[in-house]
Amino acid sequence: MNYLIAGLGNVGPEYELSRHNAGFLALDRLAERNNILFRVARLASIAEYKYRRNNIYLVKPSTYMNSSGKAVNYWIQYHKIRMENSLIVVDDIALDFGVLRIRAKGSSAGHNGLASVEQFLGTQLYPRLRIGIGNQFQKGAQIDYVLDRFNTDEISRLHEFLDNACDIIHSFMVNGIDKTMTEFNKRQSK
Repeated sequence: MNYLIAGLGNVGPEYELSRHNAGFLALDRLAERNNILFRVARLASIAEYKYRRNNIYLVKPSTYMNSSGKAVNYWIQYHKIRMENSLIVVDDIALDFGVLRIRAKGSSAGHNGLASVEQFLGTQLYPRLRIGIGNQFQKGAQIDYVLDRFNTDEISRLHEFLDNACDIIHSFMVNGIDKTMTEFNKRQSK
């Protein structure tokens, strides 16, 4: 079976380790754990590997966050991925730092990357893994907060946090969305 895992973020050194690049960071960790490298391709950096006889395609759009859907749609079509076998990994200010939530569908909730994915896919019916980055910002400072780098305390916890995201991604591919939601979302609530 084929799976596409797309991590959303912004390209360029000025965005490295920024909160808005949590999706990129999760895919970088997944690639590291599987000893694979990303290569530049059409509209994205991509990497691929086999996991339990499944073909896994990792996609980090190079179109910037607000146009992520263009790259996601292209690679879903290119690899003929079924919608239920695609997973979008994205940052979320509505969740505390370190909290992870996987869902089978939903709205963009104001996230420009997810809004772009919805626009290009023509649906909200696709799985997504939301990575909590917290919301420790003053009113009107949301953009600066999400584009800022993780602070020292967050960076010290980032490795464990990203490993948890990788475990959820692998469960999604092996156990499916429903079982993964039941297991991991319940665990995060404790």
